[in-house]
Amino acid sequence: MSLPHAILTALLEKPSSGLELTRRFDRSIAYFWSATHQQIYRELGKLEGEGYIRALPTERPARGQKKSYEVLPAGRQELARWTSAPQDPKPWRDALFVRLRAAAVVGTTGLADDLRRHLAQHQRQLAEYEEIEERDFGPGRDTTQDRLQHLILRAGIDLETFWSQWLTDALEEFERLPESGGREAGPERE
Repeated sequence: MSLPHAILTALLEKPSSGLELTRRFDRSIAYFWSATHQQIYRELGKLEGEGYIRALPTERPARGQKKSYEVLPAGRQELARWTSAPQDPKPWRDALFVRLRAAAVVGTTGLADDLRRHLAQHQRQLAEYEEIEERDFGPGRDTTQDRLQHLILRAGIDLETFWSQWLTDALEEFERLPESGGREAGPERE
């Protein structure tokens, strides 16, 4: 995934100023691809320089006035090229699993509290996604755009459901661990 393509997508959905784009980004795309406002503004300049977007003409140009951007045909072509190009899945990395592996040899002190914190965050995110689904994807939302956006939301719901269940199971396992929380005698594993 690349930020320029996320921006092109958002601008094709609705031409916007940089400020409007960052606000829309925060409410939608940021759920699965984060970027700072500075990164978005910097990328807008690059996209304009590459001829993928342009600032819409204003009635009275003034210094400091918001520029609204729209995607040019070259930008649409680039987004279509990128969308149709094959891409391998990225390896999944999460420090939590390295920390659990380390806890097996140095002890689990403090880790259960952090697992509870992670669980609470995932449960909050799941509730937010379910609220969005109920609000935005009721009957009659059957356009291609609606269906694909709902598909993305369902992925978020499924992932948060997975994490909530896995963390619940992990915490139950922590309850069954010996008090020492450290390494027990046994063969080394790779």
